[in-house]
Amino acid sequence: MRSSHIPDREAALQRWWQEALGKELLSAESELLTEALEDVFGWELLQVGAWGSGRELLAGSRTRRQTIIAARRFEHGPDVIARASHLPIVSDSIDAALLPHTLEFAADPYSIVREVDRVLVGEGQLIVMGFRPWSLWGLRARASRNGFPPSMRRVLSQGRVQEWLELLGYEVVAHRHYLYASPWSRPAASAAAGTALRRGLMNPMPAGAYLLKARKRVYTLTPVRLRFREKARVIGTLVKPTSRSHP
Repeated sequence: MRSSHIPDREAALQRWWQEALGKELLSAESELLTEALEDVFGWELLQVGAWGSGRELLAGSRTRRQTIIAARRFEHGPDVIARASHLPIVSDSIDAALLPHTLEFAADPYSIVREVDRVLVGEGQLIVMGFRPWSLWGLRARASRNGFPPSMRRVLSQGRVQEWLELLGYEVVAHRHYLYASPWSRPAASAAAGTALRRGLMNPMPAGAYLLKARKRVYTLTPVRLRFREKARVIGTLVKPTSRSHP
């Protein structure tokens, strides 16, 4: 019975992408990622999870290849169909990874973070996007019976995700708040992408989403060995007992 509702939820999300609000969100995040990916280079950028109807978020990527992994096929199809918590990828082989609201739709979001950490190379970059819990978008998501956007399971705070990354040895190098458009925008009042990204007179409310950019740090411990002369010098400076040392 549970599996019969999955296609319905996915269909609802796909329909939402065709609405004005869904298109506005996707346009704003595509523009935001174009800026965030300016200094992300390498051979492979991996997007874990489908977001939108195609490859809109990867338009600004500067890596040689871009791959999308999703659990199920969508309109323009992912490159690889697999679970986000069990990526069919060799460890330490991906230069950068993107999680566009992927954690919010997952049953076990931390397992996905750990799996992405496994495939990322040392000094690789990870970008995570999510909705802010105490924003209008977060409040509507928690108030909606079927989630908002449709089928979303939870809202994860920026602080929670940052704690997970720091626990795994990542350094957060940049973060940004965005999405100032109302989650109840009517199609006729839909704003441009720039309005959704930046606060203005028409949207004075707190930002509805965040972007975290982190780097995987690899620290190697190099044992320090004293040279022979240093050893001899240390031994030679030991205080020798004298007659005054005895009672």
